[in-house]
Amino acid sequence: MFNKILIANRGEIALRIVRACKEMGIETVVVHSTADANGMAVRMADESVCIGPPPARQSYLNIPAILTAASLTNADAIHPGIGFLSENEEFCRMVEEHGFTFIGPTPEHIAKMGDKAVAKETMRALGLPLIPGSPGVVKDADEGLKIAKDCGFPVLIKAVAGGGGKGMKVSHNEEDFKASFSMASNEAKAAFGNGDVYIEKYLSHPRHIEVQVIGDTHGNAVYLGERDCSVQRRHQKVIEEGPSPILTPEQRKYIGELAAGCIRKMRYRGVGTMEFLFEDGKFYFLEMNTRLQVEHSITEMITGVDLVREQIMVAAGQKLPFKQENVKFMGHAIECRINAEHPETFIPSPGKITRYHAPGGLGVRVDSALYDGYTVPSTYDSLVAKLIVHAKTREEAMMRMERALEECVIEGIQTNIPLHLRILQEPEFRAGQFNIHWLEKMLGGKQDENKKVAS
Repeated sequence: MFNKILIANRGEIALRIVRACKEMGIETVVVHSTADANGMAVRMADESVCIGPPPARQSYLNIPAILTAASLTNADAIHPGIGFLSENEEFCRMVEEHGFTFIGPTPEHIAKMGDKAVAKETMRALGLPLIPGSPGVVKDADEGLKIAKDCGFPVLIKAVAGGGGKGMKVSHNEEDFKASFSMASNEAKAAFGNGDVYIEKYLSHPRHIEVQVIGDTHGNAVYLGERDCSVQRRHQKVIEEGPSPILTPEQRKYIGELAAGCIRKMRYRGVGTMEFLFEDGKFYFLEMNTRLQVEHSITEMITGVDLVREQIMVAAGQKLPFKQENVKFMGHAIECRINAEHPETFIPSPGKITRYHAPGGLGVRVDSALYDGYTVPSTYDSLVAKLIVHAKTREEAMMRMERALEECVIEGIQTNIPLHLRILQEPEFRAGQFNIHWLEKMLGGKQDENKKVAS
């Protein structure tokens, strides 16, 4: 087992990893930018190293600085957390070349799953169902138009190296296709340095279902249930829950065994998430995230499995301590992502926390690095807390979440708590009748208005 782990991340996920390490008797080093010098993870870690100024490229994406910090502190392993370098093949390779253990999958698996077109072809070969579309990268708009006609409009044009909704455009007909193709490619080039795109059939009312998987270096793999992440705004998840309120036990077992079987065949190491779209009783593979997910907390609540602990154990070469038949699913969990933003315009709201009170009580969990007097920086993602509740049934979980949201106090900045309360009161959400387009339809025309306000 490792003696010391360097955590190359910030905020609530860095604190989450610090806590897991403390419970395992492992010392921690947290690297940070100057903007995060007073972060809770920095305070809680055994050691901390400042690696640069606030811009991520000069700190959290600064590979030489991170590796130097690991060497200076005699770390055994590096945990990349979520985002930043967590799915960076080059970083993973360099970590291991410098004699450290990367707490995650191999560079080869990161590379394969990081290229969306390659990932789809890999999963097709392993037996996963795919959305109809191009077999790989589309070389130009003319080729793309032929594929779009074969699929039937509307189609989705997506960046190969994409994520977070960037480099993604919907084309509804032949007339707008070439313009949408050009916009998607240009946006992808600007965001990821890679303008390659592929095409798939646009599904009109799908659910976003993801399956949590974990594999070890001994050929063992299990699935830990699914999460329903269909409540989204601009392809960003807002509320997640598990299990999905619409899947039958048979569907749940089918997609779980299929996902676990794939990573077993791949000899995949570590935690991962297989993402699917689900429409009219059919699953379609979307992508695989080769890291811990923001919403991993839901899975922990309904299974009792500490995913960060198991991630570390697997990276150290140990066998999974349980088999599929040992995994038991208990009750229902819901997670609300609390963002520092205006609840209606969605404009970011950084600033100093003047008052903070976390909700509590039976079945309530808060993953956050907030505290009274902490200043939320404007440099990074607006997520400041994850509020998770667990109960015997979905109805009880919704009631518990509503109570917890009302109990939560975050002053000094604006948050999206009012939006979460509004969603929870919507009849369609309470009935479990929603899809990935539902939230934006619920918000109505405010999306375009907010763009004008933000600009």
